[in-house]
Amino acid sequence: MSLIRPRSSEDLCACVDALAAVHTSDGYPVNWPSDPRGWLTPLDLVQAWVAVEDSDIVGHIGLSSIDVATFEPPLALALGTPIGVVGSITRLFVAPRGRGHGHATHLLDMVCREASDLGLPLTLNVSDDGHAAIALYERAGWQRVASARADWLNAAGENALVHYYVSPDPTHRPDQDA
Repeated sequence: MSLIRPRSSEDLCACVDALAAVHTSDGYPVNWPSDPRGWLTPLDLVQAWVAVEDSDIVGHIGLSSIDVATFEPPLALALGTPIGVVGSITRLFVAPRGRGHGHATHLLDMVCREASDLGLPLTLNVSDDGHAAIALYERAGWQRVASARADWLNAAGENALVHYYVSPDPTHRPDQDA
């Protein structure tokens, strides 16, 4: 049995274990954080959820709140929000042992519903080498609106190419594709 539920502070050790498995298999995050629990809990985090299969945490996603003033102009323009706060998908991953069961789609859907309930336009960014993540977002109707080189390095030692996406039409829900 699997479910998506809000993450609690008691979940953080299991989330770090799942993240370590993802890092080993996929290289995400590119640079292992010195404080993985802190990395999973950025200062702008509104809420986080976990995917639980049987009693194991196999996935994670967060919703952050970000000021549009910090965005690149093409992204701010695509959001149609010249000032204010938007939601941002953060720290989405599914451990190898939990893949193939729709957890990423269900986690993404949970954040889309929450952002909609809060009235927040939603955005995300993803490194160009995150092929599975890009495929997930595009299947779910997310629209790529900009790409730029990041100030951090990818696994090849180059400035990472990051793609910026805006959420799909609110009438299109990711769980409709699952």
